[in-house]
Amino acid sequence: MVTSPPPDSPTSASRRLQTARVLWRALAAWSAGLVAGLHQTWRRSLQVRVVTITLVASSLLVGGFAYLIADKITSILLESAETDVLLRLRNGSDYASKQFGLYSQPQEAQLQDTIDGTVNYLAGGDPAQTSGVVVAITADRYSGVIEPRTSPDVQVRPLISRELRASVAAGHIAHQIRTGELAGERTKYLVYGSPVPTRFGQLELYYLVPLARQDATAADARATVVATGVALVLLLGLLAALVTRLVVTPVRVAARTAQRLSAGLLDQRMAVNGEDDLALLAASFNQMATNLQRQILRLEEMSRLQRRFTSDVSHELRTPLTTVRMAADLIFAERDGFDPAVARSAELLQAELDRFEELLTDLLEISRFDAGFAVLDSEPTDLVPVVHRVADRLAGLAERVGVTIELDVPVTPVIAEVDPRRVERVLRNLVGNAVEHGEAKPVLITLGMDENAVAITVRDHGVGLKPGEEKLVFNRFWRADPSRARQTGGTGLGLSISLEDARLHGGWLEAWGAPGQGAQFRLTLPARAGDRLTTSPLRLVPADAALPFGGPRDGGLLAIGPGSAGALAVGPAPAGGDRAQVTS
Repeated sequence: MVTSPPPDSPTSASRRLQTARVLWRALAAWSAGLVAGLHQTWRRSLQVRVVTITLVASSLLVGGFAYLIADKITSILLESAETDVLLRLRNGSDYASKQFGLYSQPQEAQLQDTIDGTVNYLAGGDPAQTSGVVVAITADRYSGVIEPRTSPDVQVRPLISRELRASVAAGHIAHQIRTGELAGERTKYLVYGSPVPTRFGQLELYYLVPLARQDATAADARATVVATGVALVLLLGLLAALVTRLVVTPVRVAARTAQRLSAGLLDQRMAVNGEDDLALLAASFNQMATNLQRQILRLEEMSRLQRRFTSDVSHELRTPLTTVRMAADLIFAERDGFDPAVARSAELLQAELDRFEELLTDLLEISRFDAGFAVLDSEPTDLVPVVHRVADRLAGLAERVGVTIELDVPVTPVIAEVDPRRVERVLRNLVGNAVEHGEAKPVLITLGMDENAVAITVRDHGVGLKPGEEKLVFNRFWRADPSRARQTGGTGLGLSISLEDARLHGGWLEAWGAPGQGAQFRLTLPARAGDRLTTSPLRLVPADAALPFGGPRDGGLLAIGPGSAGALAVGPAPAGGDRAQVTS
């Protein structure tokens, strides 16, 4: 048999506390979501802001105006009641003074009867008796001799304060507003008191007038004013919503039309209705869209013609170049039998023909990128042999210019879904560029990876890049020093093609450099084709870079390369796993 714990046991208290915490968290989450939704609506909707501000401002204004009106009505009603009671009090005081003028001693036998008769007359001789007015005559200085009288017969002493009695006893006409219970009903009274002079001394006459009718009238007035104010505020809010809608709707239409134009729908236009300012806005917007469409179409046509021209020229040059190549190869093969000057000319002709063929090949590749015909043939590829193959092919060139190529690659395979032909071309361009600008100093190639991406950095220790040049190195035919002759050939399109290859993979190609410290290029590609990059396994800023004071010391740098679009270079090179150090 299982017994449940008593209601007041520690287990029950713990359960109740846990339930309360869950409910509190749910309420807090709901409140946070509501606040976030309201904040988002406030930020995004101009109409909501205008209507809200209008409602708040009009509510404050109407509320203040309603308060002033209600206060004024209450004051008028109270002043009217005070004037009426004061007139009756003075008349009653004169009448009572005459009635009591026949007595010279407060102990006279007929005085009490005269007081009773006077109170009844003052209370009953006026039709206002039906409205609940109470009349009282007291004689505080003759207590025990003269008994106080009221009409009707109710207990009024709680409503007549000590301060009021003292003021009347001192010979002044005074009044107060008191709330009390008479005849079983709690009501607010206007209490007026006046001294009644007699031959034997002074009595006090009091009028207690209920203010229920005045309060009801004031309440009705306040309710009317509040209802009118609420209706006015709602009307103003509705009017603000309608007016704002008239203004916001064309703006929203303009925003949607602008978004469609930016998406390439150049035939989108706004409807022009009327001749007001909004119609002028729509007409001006349409004119701007027409001009933009005309300019964009013209530029597209010029770009198409330029691409067509580049492609046609490249293809047309192939045929004569083939003929020239055949003749040059024949001359180059027989150069040993020529004079030294002719033999040297044959070698120069062969080298320039090689460079010219590379230029035509690069121009055709660029034209394919520009036309959108470039296709990515991704396949699982081990990048370690690719890096070794590029280093081996450029080893002879590096040896001629006195540069040593060093490799820092893992001994285990680094597999990624890439196009091996394009990756190898990017590496050839980067390493060849580093060898050319290496100033006879070592060039380091580093390969790293994590679960999401692979990265290759190429580091040289040459002249480096000036501030801002890291944005220009990927431009077509750009050179840091135009007066400097190329030592290793090249067409000036290698980095531009490399950048397009990286973008085709969905990757980044970034550059870092500093004067006198060399440069480093980083290629980052997703490990799986189609994935989105967020970080790179290798940092962009090399560890041996002498950064200026205040600069990042551990590679935290905003990547400036065109391929990154502001990606953040993070963290040092991965430390895990075995790595091979190779020098070519």
